[in-house]
Amino acid sequence: QILSLGAGFDSLYFRLKDMGLLHHTVVYEVDFPNVACQKATLIRRMQELSALVGGTGGEGLGVIAFSGEDYKLLGVDLSELSELERALEEAGLDNEIPTLFIAEVALTYMENSRSDALIQWAAEHFSQACFLLYEQMHPEDAFGRVMQQHFSQLNSALHSLAQYPDCEAQQRRFFEKGWTECSVMDMNEFFTCCTPEDEQQRVQALEPFDEYEEWHLKCSHYFVLTASKGMEPSWTPLVSNTTVPHRDGPVRVAGSITAAVCARHSEIPGLRRYGHRSVLIKPNVILTTGGFGEEDGQHCRMRNFHVLIKHAGYWKAGCVKKENPDKRWDERLYHTVSCLSNGLALVVGGRTSPSSAGLGMLWLKFPETCNALDSDDVTVELVSLQPAAAPAALRWRHSTTEVIFKGEKYLFLYGGRSAMEPVLGDWYFLHTQELSCTVIPVEGPVPESRHSHSACSWNGGVLIAGGLGAAERPLGSVFFLRELEHGFQWQTVETHPPLVPRYSHTAHVHDGKLLLVGGVWFHSSSVPGITVIDLVTGLCLDYAINVEHLEWPLMLHNHSSVFLPNEKELLLIGGGGNCFSFGTHLNTEPVSLSLSDILTSH
Repeated sequence: QILSLGAGFDSLYFRLKDMGLLHHTVVYEVDFPNVACQKATLIRRMQELSALVGGTGGEGLGVIAFSGEDYKLLGVDLSELSELERALEEAGLDNEIPTLFIAEVALTYMENSRSDALIQWAAEHFSQACFLLYEQMHPEDAFGRVMQQHFSQLNSALHSLAQYPDCEAQQRRFFEKGWTECSVMDMNEFFTCCTPEDEQQRVQALEPFDEYEEWHLKCSHYFVLTASKGMEPSWTPLVSNTTVPHRDGPVRVAGSITAAVCARHSEIPGLRRYGHRSVLIKPNVILTTGGFGEEDGQHCRMRNFHVLIKHAGYWKAGCVKKENPDKRWDERLYHTVSCLSNGLALVVGGRTSPSSAGLGMLWLKFPETCNALDSDDVTVELVSLQPAAAPAALRWRHSTTEVIFKGEKYLFLYGGRSAMEPVLGDWYFLHTQELSCTVIPVEGPVPESRHSHSACSWNGGVLIAGGLGAAERPLGSVFFLRELEHGFQWQTVETHPPLVPRYSHTAHVHDGKLLLVGGVWFHSSSVPGITVIDLVTGLCLDYAINVEHLEWPLMLHNHSSVFLPNEKELLLIGGGGNCFSFGTHLNTEPVSLSLSDILTSH
C-alpha cells in the first residue's frame, strides 16, 4: 500500500500506473475534502485518467471522494487523527501489509503535536512500514528567513521549523516516535549522490540556466527523510551512488565579525542589485555597474551606474551621469571591471540572458579632475572597443586580474562560462596598452575548469580560489599563477584544514593573507562568512558574520566587495538573487565590516 498524506493534485498514482509499476499495490490519497472533491471531478472528466483508474469511481460516498480498484481518494483533515483512521479503515487500508507513507511538504503546515501524533500512529499501527518525508529546514539563516517570510505571506506558516530545524532534529523525531531505521540528507546531497548521472545531465540540459546560487541554497533548505520499521530486508533507499565526500561535519568558527550599515539612507535604491561589479576608481570613490536589481520602482537589468563616496567618515550613495547617455551599456550581468589607471577602467564580457553573451569589451573613462566629494560631479564616458580580443570576452562569471610579466602589465582573463560551454578552463593574457592577446607560456598542473571563482593579484601573479566546477559542484582548491623568467607556472596552495568548497564569493589579499568573503557552499548547517588563508603557512580560519544589527537578511552571494587596506574596512555592496520559488531578495543597503581585529590577531 502507498498512503500519500496531503496529496493535493499530485499525479504520482497515474504515472506509476501508466508505467506498469503498481502490481498488487493500492494507492490511498488524503487531503482536505474540498481538494479531494476537485481532484475527483478532474479525474472523472478526463477519459485518460479515469481509464487508468478503471471505472468512474462512484459519485463520492462520505469521505471517499473517488474509489477505483487500486486507487482511493479520501477527503479528510490530516490533523484529525481519529477521523483519518476511521476513513482509511472504511476505504480498506490493511495494517498488516507493507505500507509506504509519503508526506511532501504537508505535515509542516500542521501543529507539531498533531504531526508528531500522526508519525507515531503510523509506526505503532502498521507492522511493516516505510515513511518518506520531504520538508524545509534551516529557518534562521538569511535564505531561511526569506523562505519563512514567503510562506507567512501565503498564510501558510511552517510549524515544524522551530522544533525541528535541521536533519539531525528530524531524525531524532522519528526515532522517538517509534521508527527503528531513519536516514536523512539535504537535497544538494540527494541530487549529487542519489540521482543517476544521466538524470542529472538531462535536467541540466533542459534549458539555459544560470541561477546556481538560488538552486543550491534552496536545496540546502529542503531535506528528504526515509524511515522504516519491521521491513525485511531493511529499507534504506538513501544510499549514495558516488564516493564524493559530502557532509564533513560543522565548519569550525574562529570568531565573528559584526556587520553594520555603512551608507547614509539614500533615496537612490540603485545599490540593491546582484551580479554587478564594484571597483574603487579613486580614493573614497566606488563605482558600481551592471547586475539585476531595483530601478525606477521595478526589478530589471540595471542601466544606471552608481557610486559610493566617503566624506567625513560617512559613505553616501549617488547616481552617475553618463557623458554619452545614448551609448548602450547592454545591461550586463556577471561581467568584470578592471581599473587600469585613475581615469580608465575596462569592462570585459557579461551577459544579458544565459543564451545571449556576446557583449565584448568597453572602456569606462572618468575625468580625473572630478570632485570626489560630490556624486553629481562623477561622470563616466563609455567607449566601445573593436573586437580585437572578442573570443576572450564572450563569457561571463569569469575573472580578469592584473599580472606583471617582464615589467609589463597584463590582464589575466580566466574561466567563466559561455553560451556554448557551461564551464570554461581557458585563459588569455591581454596586454593592457594594446588590448591584444599575447601568448605567454604557462606550465604546471592546470586547474580544473570553473566559473564564479575569485581571483586576486599577488606578487605579480594571480590567486584563484574556489568556483563551481564542471559537475556543478563547488570547488575547494586554491591556485597561484606565479611569474617565472620565461612565463608563468600554476602552483597549488595547500590549506589546512582544507578549504570548504564554495563559489559566488569575493576575495582580497592583504599582508600575505587571502580573504574569501561569503559565497555558497554545500554545508547546509551554516553559511560562509569570512575565511582568512595565511599564504605562507596555509592556515585556514573561518569567521562568522554577526548580523544582529541589520534589519534585513544579509545574502552573501552575487555581491561585490571593496577592501580598504589602510582602514582594514571591507564594504559589501549588493547581493542576493532571484529565487524561482521565493521571489527576488536584494540586500537593502551596503554593509561595512571592520577586519582590524582578525587581521591583527591572525
